[in-house]
Amino acid sequence: MLIEFSVANFRSLHEKQTFTLAKAAGKELLDSNTFNTEAFNSFELLRSAVVYGANASGKSNFIRALQTMKDVVIESATGQRGDTLPITPFRLSSESTHEPSEFEATFIIDKVRYQYGFSATAERIHDEWLLAYPMGRPQRWIDRSWNATSRSYDWALGEKLIGEKQLWQKSTRENALFLSTAVQLNSEQLQPVYDWFSKNLHLSNIGGWSSIFSASLCEKDEKAQVLDFLHAADLNIEDIIINKEEFDVDTLPDEMPEQVKIEVAREMKGKQLLEIKIVHKSVEGNLITFDFNDESDGTRKLFSFAGPWIDTLANGYVLFIDELHDNLHPNLVKFLVQLFHSSETNPNNAQLVFTTHDTSILNQDLFRRDQIWFSEKDQNQASKVYPLTDFSPRKGRENLELAYLSGRYGALPYIRSLRKRA
Repeated sequence: MLIEFSVANFRSLHEKQTFTLAKAAGKELLDSNTFNTEAFNSFELLRSAVVYGANASGKSNFIRALQTMKDVVIESATGQRGDTLPITPFRLSSESTHEPSEFEATFIIDKVRYQYGFSATAERIHDEWLLAYPMGRPQRWIDRSWNATSRSYDWALGEKLIGEKQLWQKSTRENALFLSTAVQLNSEQLQPVYDWFSKNLHLSNIGGWSSIFSASLCEKDEKAQVLDFLHAADLNIEDIIINKEEFDVDTLPDEMPEQVKIEVAREMKGKQLLEIKIVHKSVEGNLITFDFNDESDGTRKLFSFAGPWIDTLANGYVLFIDELHDNLHPNLVKFLVQLFHSSETNPNNAQLVFTTHDTSILNQDLFRRDQIWFSEKDQNQASKVYPLTDFSPRKGRENLELAYLSGRYGALPYIRSLRKRA
């Protein structure tokens, strides 16, 4: 369960920006949109949040920042000395260009709250810290800081952190996280923190998911759940057929260069090609099979969503999606969000955070005021992420869509007249 995420000096995000899923004041939609969790202290969290903003306002960079944090946690320990990290600082300031980017996430695993973060440039990790609250009080397990004078790290590994700490410290490269290195060297105590990033945190790629995961569910017992999901979204699909066949290099086009064929054959050797068929019922009641690519963009996208949605809701994961509205009717977007707002369909308190331009769902019937966020760029072209609650909208009475489109909350594109050329 995610409580808070902060990022600074990453792409268009210059100053530190903090996003939270902690419930603010207000008693609206408590039963559907919020939940309580115990971590030796009671936390009231939100089941979803939405981020609005103009194109190029920084919404995608906000999600990319969390994706980058996840990638560094998962991949840094398996790299090599000298490998660069996927860090891009804010480049429109000479000062920030050479400063590290900073990431921090606060989350709950098995009733224990963790606060983990690091700062890094493409060349090295600069700082790394982890606080755990196993009994409700903070315990500092990791404190690592780059000393530019001595060209080495200052370390403070807490006494509550158990295991081969000196071995893990010596094994941690400049371009790797201590957390990731220790887990690779069998730290059971740190494994849940690593697993939260690798297993519990899910982010869509910019542009969305492929259909592979949903198709894999259809090969198992979850096929009925996928069909139920599609039926609930008002798609008249009778069945889904998944076929697999071994890759055959002879099926490649004759006009493909021979060297390219060799590379493709090497890459695809031993792999299977996936074929998805969608079955519809004709007017006469006959079953007609269509190729997946013959379906509409919206149908293909909903099918691709089905697997991750079912998996997330069943396991209580945290899900981030960029531009959820793309190729989907507003009622389908509302349907997808409401699955997270129901204790029946979301019994394990999964959380959804998404960006969108669809203002038809921007209302207080679907969202609490603390679930709505905005992104815009300031005069220095730096992105700001801020909540609707900064504007103290009236509970239940304010037309949020109209107020947003009229410019009250900012985060709108500034459209100029097209200049005439002489």
